[in-house]
Amino acid sequence: MRTQTDKGIIFRELHERDIAFIIPNPWDIGTARLLAHLGFEALATTSAGYAFSIGQRDNTVGRDKMIAHVREVAAAADLPVSADLENGFGEDPETVAETIRLGAAAGLVGGSIEDSTTRRDDPIYDLPRAAERVRAAAEVARSLPFPFMLTARAENYLFGRTDLKDTIRRLQAYQDAGANVLYAPGLASKDDIAAVVSSVDRPVNVLMGLEGVRLSLAELSEIGVKRVSVGSVLARVALGAFLRAAQEMRDQGTFAFGDDTVSFRDISRMFEK
Repeated sequence: MRTQTDKGIIFRELHERDIAFIIPNPWDIGTARLLAHLGFEALATTSAGYAFSIGQRDNTVGRDKMIAHVREVAAAADLPVSADLENGFGEDPETVAETIRLGAAAGLVGGSIEDSTTRRDDPIYDLPRAAERVRAAAEVARSLPFPFMLTARAENYLFGRTDLKDTIRRLQAYQDAGANVLYAPGLASKDDIAAVVSSVDRPVNVLMGLEGVRLSLAELSEIGVKRVSVGSVLARVALGAFLRAAQEMRDQGTFAFGDDTVSFRDISRMFEK
């Protein structure tokens, strides 16, 4: 089994390669083990996917429960794990810093902090405050006895604020505050992604799998992206299949959905130690 230091070094080196890597997002122990079985090199949790799996909406899971969840995922497979730590579960930088400490203690070698307030009337922190929060997280990350990749997220596009200049300005400020990876979920065009990559000198993560966003890993590598995640998309793919099957049973009384399942035997083999 790899040590946390080993995982941290591996994770850091993945961001230093010339080509992008995919970091898929499991939402529980089982999906983490399945993704590891398929040969992915690292994993990232999804706060929304986990919340849906326990019957809650995103941003309604408390920090203690989320840390317990990421601890389970980090222990599920012998791979580096980065976690979606939402906005750090608090307003003040000290709370954000403590969230990074707790995540590292739970076995993580990476984690992301958003600049979202979770308030509908004022969804994004003002830039000085947002940068201060990233700086507090970065100080903790640098103090750890193993490499820890801190990702800073600019959430503008997820809240309808499609202002590329402000998004880039935010990512540059988070870079200066000490973030190791930069991420603006919701960017949909190749030109916008390329503009972000060329405006910073840290590895950039992009979110793929959203409706209408169909850039390939090769295309993203060509423009300098280092990491590609899918957020809650895998969880929603699974839930979509579940709902279609349930609706078929309810509305038609038929069971054709069984033709598309993975065999019991194949799944069992994937979970063999």
